[in-house]
Amino acid sequence: MIQILFVFFFVQICFGQNAASKEILGQISEQSSLVEGVNIVNNNSQISTISDSEGRFSILVKEGDVLVFSAVNLDALKRRITLEDISSPLLVIKMAAKEVALKEVIVNENANINAENLGIIPAGQKKYTPAERKVYTATSTSVDKLLNSISGRTAMLKKEVNVEKKEALFRKLEYLFEENYYTERLKIPVDYIKGFQLYCVDDAEFAVSLDIKNKTMSMFLITDLARKYLTILENEK
Repeated sequence: MIQILFVFFFVQICFGQNAASKEILGQISEQSSLVEGVNIVNNNSQISTISDSEGRFSILVKEGDVLVFSAVNLDALKRRITLEDISSPLLVIKMAAKEVALKEVIVNENANINAENLGIIPAGQKKYTPAERKVYTATSTSVDKLLNSISGRTAMLKKEVNVEKKEALFRKLEYLFEENYYTERLKIPVDYIKGFQLYCVDDAEFAVSLDIKNKTMSMFLITDLARKYLTILENEK
């Protein structure tokens, strides 16, 4: 009986050791470039992380776990972890860029003819958006400026410019992160993702990071914004 118990406990200990998780190091590349900002999720434990500026990451795994790698501009990739992966000093992951289907291009032999090279307007002149053009027109002369200021029209037009800019930032944010980044990493409920995105573009510092296309800064700022947003949701209950 003692021998049987000893064998039972020995098997249990060995099994426990084999099932223990281990932190592994990895590096992600696309062709010859190291890739920053790739989301890595352990499908079994739901632990997640993000690759750094050198494409490196670390994550807890055990044999048989499936890692999912995803990014906005790359094809998603799944990798089942083997004992060889766990014992390797560096897990090398190679991802591929997404193929973007281009719309039909119509070749126009007069494509280089425009208002600038015809001399209609000076070269390099600032191009205004529709909303900005309205503000410029409303404030271009002192009389117009006075009348529109009194009527409140200028203030209204400036609001249109702000709305237009926020819409542009919102479109950028929509393509910056995938849905699972919000739900799994930031813990934002799926029904509140759009509301959270609007909340983010209202933040001046985050808006700047979007405007200059600094994804690292955006990822840093959005984590704190998510914490604040979740507090707001909690207080509304």
